[in-house]
Amino acid sequence: MKFVIVEQGGKQYRAAEGETIDVDRLPNEEGEAITLEDVLLSVDGDQVTVGTPLVKGAKVQATILNHFKGRKILVFKYRPKQRYRVKTGHRQQYTRLLIESIETE
Repeated sequence: MKFVIVEQGGKQYRAAEGETIDVDRLPNEEGEAITLEDVLLSVDGDQVTVGTPLVKGAKVQATILNHFKGRKILVFKYRPKQRYRVKTGHRQQYTRLLIESIETE
C-alpha cells in the first residue's frame, strides 16, 4: 500500500490515493486542483523514504471537494466564589481534499 505523510497548516496528515483528508480551511475554490509539496515520509510497500526534513521530488495532487464546519467546541471559564462564568463556542472551518495521485522520485 502506498501512502505519504504530508504537512499542511502546521499539522501532519496520512494521505493515500483515492482517500479524503480534512485539513484546516484553504483559500481555494471547490473543485480546484492543488499540489501538496511538503511530504515528510513516503511508504510504497516495503520501501520507506524518510525526508530530511522533506522527501525530495515528492508531490501529492489533490482536489478540493468542499468546505465545511467542524462540530461545536464549548469553552466554559469558571472561577468559584467570584460569580465569574463565561461560556463561548467555536466551530473550526475545514476543507475536505480528495487525494488524486502521489508522485515520488
